[in-house]
Amino acid sequence: MEYVILIVSAVLVNNFVLSRFLGICPFLGVSRRIPTAMGMSGAVIFIMTLASAVTWALQRLMLDPLGLGYLQTLAFILTIAALVQLIDIVMKRFVPPLHAALGIFLPLITTNCAVLGAAVINMKEGYGFFKSVLFGFSAALGFAFALLIFTGLRERIELADPPQCFKGVAISLITAGLLSLAFMGFSGLVK
Repeated sequence: MEYVILIVSAVLVNNFVLSRFLGICPFLGVSRRIPTAMGMSGAVIFIMTLASAVTWALQRLMLDPLGLGYLQTLAFILTIAALVQLIDIVMKRFVPPLHAALGIFLPLITTNCAVLGAAVINMKEGYGFFKSVLFGFSAALGFAFALLIFTGLRERIELADPPQCFKGVAISLITAGLLSLAFMGFSGLVK
């Protein structure tokens, strides 16, 4: 039951984008078309899960034993950047259309504070290896869930005719705010 609560909490209640407001840049940047949003979702799920595992091992096996805990943020950022570079190279080689569609937003995962946030939260909460990986995966799943819902809403809004002053970024931000309010309804699920 503890793991179910962790998953529900990370996906719905404490959603990284809509509750913690982490990862807004790629959230707004790639939410114009569903295929691009799905590609970014897959990349974030893979990176955040892998980063949670690698940063947990880095912290527990290297930083803590050597008394270098103060280097946590720097070490995590460098680790995440290396993982994103690896994904970038693999996607460029094996999935060129998706790599081209993601464009600049794939390297932006390096600076996506949601990925770093998951790694830091894992350490702050004192999760073990399995719980860290599960939390990273669940948080990324929540990011993907929010991104796909938002992208679907944006595609529908493009077909509508909002007033001129709301077109473009304004209606996107209003939609994101309303989606965030809707997710606040899940706050009673987990204490």
